[in-house]
Amino acid sequence: MEQKLIALDLDGTTLNEHSQISARTKQILQKASRNGHIVSIVTGRPYRISRDIYDSLGIKTPMINFNGGLGHIPHQTWNREYQDTFAREIALDLLAHKEKLGIKMMAAEAKNMLLANTADPGSADNFFPSILASTEVLNAKNLKTDPASVTMLVEQTAKEKIIAQLEQLYGTDLEIGVWGGPNPILELEPKGVTKEKGLRYLAQHFNISRKNIIAFGDEHNDAEMIDYAGWGVVMRNGTDQLKQIANDVTPLDNTQDGLANYLEEYLQLAE
Repeated sequence: MEQKLIALDLDGTTLNEHSQISARTKQILQKASRNGHIVSIVTGRPYRISRDIYDSLGIKTPMINFNGGLGHIPHQTWNREYQDTFAREIALDLLAHKEKLGIKMMAAEAKNMLLANTADPGSADNFFPSILASTEVLNAKNLKTDPASVTMLVEQTAKEKIIAQLEQLYGTDLEIGVWGGPNPILELEPKGVTKEKGLRYLAQHFNISRKNIIAFGDEHNDAEMIDYAGWGVVMRNGTDQLKQIANDVTPLDNTQDGLANYLEEYLQLAE
């Protein structure tokens, strides 16, 4: 079989309902890697909360974070590393109007930066820091550089209204996305940044043709990646909208090792 580039979304796809990677999923992905295929994580998550998953897989491929905004090889200096950012003034403007917009909590970050307006001791998913030093508080003094991403916890009932307001205010500069987890979290990235951008970059780097890309996802922020891949696979638990553009849908969901079972069959990895 020709070498494949396997692009993996994390939440709702590679990870189970406990946001963990199961032993079986890990085993199949490592086997695919040993068989010469390129296994790469393409996630909306920041590096800080995807590093452990990357490390547990034991892969050495580039990882894409912030929905395509950051491409890097963890723990290495890579001369092809890139990071897209947007003007820090936008983050500060959001901060100044957060109550009016209905933003409860917000964080601005880049590969090696994390600032938040408030700590969240009850954050089960670590999306917002549980403790903050004075130098980690999001304000004009601490935000010295342009962020790659701004993440916001908003009022659930006002989510659609907030998205519409953000589109009106910043739509020409930003991509406005909804995080796929259980909480009403919005994420902002520079205009033109999508997972497709990261996937194209990987394919170019490894000289893999589009027909040899297989991508897995479950949510709206996977749409461009699923559409671009030669074989775009949506999880059984994925959105109906995404399933409409998929080449295939996994018979099992992310709580049943749906990705691992599909990949084992697709790559003919069974003994």
